[in-house]
Amino acid sequence: MSNSTLPRRAFLAGLSALAVPGLATPSLAIAKTATALEPLSILTSRGPVSFQVEVAADDAARARGLMYRKSLAPDRGMLFDFHTPRPVAFWMRNTYISLDMIFIRNDGRILSIARNTTPMSEEGVPSGGPVRAVLELVGGRAAEIGALPGDRVRHRIFPNG
Repeated sequence: MSNSTLPRRAFLAGLSALAVPGLATPSLAIAKTATALEPLSILTSRGPVSFQVEVAADDAARARGLMYRKSLAPDRGMLFDFHTPRPVAFWMRNTYISLDMIFIRNDGRILSIARNTTPMSEEGVPSGGPVRAVLELVGGRAAEIGALPGDRVRHRIFPNG
């Protein structure tokens, strides 16, 4: 896989963003972030929770992600769609706010959650296995709603979404 096909902050093999053989460095090009919002819900044991998300489905949108933003509303997020399942790791370079990263399998079930990530960190945050997508929410939101691995995410990219 070439560097141009890897997303912002996402890397194969779940390792850090440093120059490690087999890993890509994110594009330095600044791309316009997607602004259209789409509905997404997480079905937790407490019931469904609705969000409006931007979808980062291409290299440019994934390269920019939520970098440089100063805030994120509790009912908003960004969904990174990789189209095919793969192990990924994200970093927080140029990301000013703490995020929860929800790693979602191809079937729409949550594989893992990285909670309250450290702003501006270049340490890799791995998915823990192959995922179709990653949902970024404001830090602490996953715990507030009771999201856990195994919960279902409903969105048009997942079966029964």
